[in-house]
Amino acid sequence: MGKKFSLAAASGLLSLIASPAWAHHPMGGATPSTFMEGFLSGIGHPIIGVDHLAFIIAVGLAAAFTTQRLLSPLAFVLATVAGCLLIVSGVALPFAEIVITGSVALVGGLVLSGRKVPSAAYLAIFAVAGLFHGWAYGAAIVGAETTPLLAYLAGFGLTQYGIALAAGWVVLKLWQAKGPEAVKPRLAGAVAAGIGAAFLIENIEGMLFAV
Repeated sequence: MGKKFSLAAASGLLSLIASPAWAHHPMGGATPSTFMEGFLSGIGHPIIGVDHLAFIIAVGLAAAFTTQRLLSPLAFVLATVAGCLLIVSGVALPFAEIVITGSVALVGGLVLSGRKVPSAAYLAIFAVAGLFHGWAYGAAIVGAETTPLLAYLAGFGLTQYGIALAAGWVVLKLWQAKGPEAVKPRLAGAVAAGIGAAFLIENIEGMLFAV
């Protein structure tokens, strides 16, 4: 029963990574104006962009094999909050899309490789990448009042942390399994790396051929 549940959960996570981005923002693209709108927008936003979602899951997969299984994802989440506040404050980050998609490819590739990476290295990667991911998230809340802004930060912070922890839990269950199931965590890393690489190439081409 436990193994079947783990496999089902893993399949769900992988399908979320591979599925296209949701067509609409939870608020239809409008700036949230109430606490509930801000909170719902924050819950929905991390999973409407496939590159962001892939990175959150990759964070959980990578953190599962470190000594900081709870702290590493939290470092990323806190960094996204800081990045969101940067754009709200009018601070611009250079090459944001390149860094965002490159971080997805990097962490996905590390998970795919199966190599031992020091916890401190992952913490640094998550913190830097989180600033840029959060900066991109923040575009949806620019101009909002304090109440919906705080609700948005709470919603997307909790959502990201929950997804990362769930991914880490599933990957540990599968890693302890015998047979083909044990390979699936690295396959999830391959999917994340592929998504990141595809978006990274697209962004680089956009920069090179922009008129």
